[in-house]
Amino acid sequence: MSDNEHRVGVKEVNLVIRHLKLESTSPADIKAAIVEIDKLFGLDAVSFDEKAQVLNLAYDASHLSLDAIEDVLHRFDIEIGHDWWTHIKEDYYKYVDQNVKDNASHTPWSCHQSPPGAGSKRK
Repeated sequence: MSDNEHRVGVKEVNLVIRHLKLESTSPADIKAAIVEIDKLFGLDAVSFDEKAQVLNLAYDASHLSLDAIEDVLHRFDIEIGHDWWTHIKEDYYKYVDQNVKDNASHTPWSCHQSPPGAGSKRK
């Protein structure tokens, strides 16, 4: 896929896919939260599996993080699942999101480059 096949602000290299189990809540609250989440810059896709109570997300982690999505969920009184596996995944997702964001803003360097102004002296 190319970057042109995603929403504005989403780059393929920074795209992450997340699956979060949610606690049981009203379908109206879930739908309202999804509408708000869908407006966030850097989000590529969001969906909810009602049978499994799982929120599926795809977003550019250099622009958006799981914390911002959780803030929207908390505004609608929706809680992330309380089981141990969901907490482990949530912590791992946050770690990877921060790593992607840090790497996106990092400027690579090399000790094998010539210093500025030191061009070839051959003629």
